[in-house]
Amino acid sequence: MDIAAANTAASRAFVRGLARAGVGHACITPGSRSTPLTVAFAEQRAIRPWLHLDERSAAFFALGMARATGRPVALVCTSGTAAANYLPAVVEAHLSRIPLVVCTTDRPPRLRDAGAPQAIDQVKLFGTSVRWAADLPLPAGTPADEVRFAQYAERAVRAALGALPGPVHLNLPFEEPLVAAPGEHPGDPYDTGELAAFAPLVLPPAAEDVARVAALVAAARRPLIVAGPETGGLPAREIAALAAALDAPILADPLSGLRTGAHDRSRVCVAYDALLRDLPPGLDAPDLVLRFGAAPTSKALNLWLAGLRGTPQVLIDRPGGFRDFLAAATHMVEGDAGLFGAALDDAITECLIDSTWVQAWTSADSRAARAMLDAASSFAAPFEGRVFTELQAALPAGATIVAGNSMPVRDLDSFIQSDAKPLHLVSNRGANGIDGVVSSALGAAAVADGPVVLVIGDVSFYHDMNGLWAAKRHNLDLTIVLVNNNGGGIFNFLPQAAHEAFFEEWFGTPPDLDFAHAVALYGGRYTLARDWAEFAAALPGRGLNVIELRTDRLANVAMHQQAWAHASAAARGEALAAR
Repeated sequence: MDIAAANTAASRAFVRGLARAGVGHACITPGSRSTPLTVAFAEQRAIRPWLHLDERSAAFFALGMARATGRPVALVCTSGTAAANYLPAVVEAHLSRIPLVVCTTDRPPRLRDAGAPQAIDQVKLFGTSVRWAADLPLPAGTPADEVRFAQYAERAVRAALGALPGPVHLNLPFEEPLVAAPGEHPGDPYDTGELAAFAPLVLPPAAEDVARVAALVAAARRPLIVAGPETGGLPAREIAALAAALDAPILADPLSGLRTGAHDRSRVCVAYDALLRDLPPGLDAPDLVLRFGAAPTSKALNLWLAGLRGTPQVLIDRPGGFRDFLAAATHMVEGDAGLFGAALDDAITECLIDSTWVQAWTSADSRAARAMLDAASSFAAPFEGRVFTELQAALPAGATIVAGNSMPVRDLDSFIQSDAKPLHLVSNRGANGIDGVVSSALGAAAVADGPVVLVIGDVSFYHDMNGLWAAKRHNLDLTIVLVNNNGGGIFNFLPQAAHEAFFEEWFGTPPDLDFAHAVALYGGRYTLARDWAEFAAALPGRGLNVIELRTDRLANVAMHQQAWAHASAAARGEALAAR
């Protein structure tokens, strides 16, 4: 058997299967054992290969692309610890339900567990964090290989786009010689054949489940809809139509896709995080809660929902999904959220809603939201929450805001308003980690139609500076708002902040870094914004555009507390105290 020819034929068949199934992008890091697969990607035109130098950054870049497009993105790496570097992004894709086809190449089975270099146990390396895993056979050079390796690729795409989308893992061993000499290697480019992209699997809810919820609706007087984060956004029009049928307020997380856009937003509430910290009188507890998406970003909302014991709470999620860490859901419905909303709307025969219910919520929310905006613009010192009010005003329709974890996503939740101008609001909220955020934003920028702006803290930015290489290599446009409070600002809001003896070293953790040097290393443009006029002037920007805003962690806590107090007073209809 001609081993090199077998490797090439199997790899080409595999890539052909991916292309036919609708994979349009592959993120590849260099290595030896991955040679057959890398060359197969390089020698065709249906899938765009993206070169990366760091596996962790490559994986998060692919994750950002897949989230933005809704289509699986392939990953390719060599054997050994290179594959292990994919784990953080695979976990995030698993929890955020983002389709990835993770291709780790491997030594042949005879070299496993035998002391061979770059040979670790890669079989089922990612455990329960993938929808499907397979250890592929060595290419045999037989006619069946042409079919078999294409089938593996197509099965992987179907699994990634299943009822519960997510990552899949294929481990591909190759024997040496990995590739033939130039004169013996078949010519390029090769034909990938006719393309027929697979559609995501969408399943309707069971009629019995819809009927049970309709019965709960018939008995309710104060229904409430909670729209949590969802990759790709929840079906805004269908949920808005359901809210209209129920005359129910919608507490809409910014990552739900319901805060901005042309759908009916008359019942959308955005200031609930401030309201629920000190609930104003007149906002009675709901007697029915319909929950869509993942757990909300707002801790205040999560605690409030957990405290509604005895209130029916219906969790609507995809088959196989379970996102109820609150242990508050009394009813589960499996199925597509949009199909459920339409089916429930049709099934409602009786609905005797308190006519004052939705008005009480939307009026209090409108006053609180206005107060949050006023507070953000009134502080003399740089205020981290104002970043998002400035971005929402300045960015064009269709722009993407990527929020880093810890404080940025919480400020996104607190300060993004309901608006007809559509914005894509995204964050890595599956595992809520700070790793890979720069690379995720660059992946989104690689496929986005409009500008992409990342808002990130200094520790998280430091954590993924390797990812900046992709901006330089692929000439990508990304504006990064670097909120530099010299440390982990979220910890200043937590109880450990009161312990002066150990807090600053172990939780505040000031990096004390001049990030202008990192931006210069990757050929980016750097602006230190000393006021909001300079901030606005730097938006957006071509290429890698980093705008640093330096803030004070202690002052930021005090300003947040003042903003929440003003929102609470406004919701009560009280005059705002002077600051």
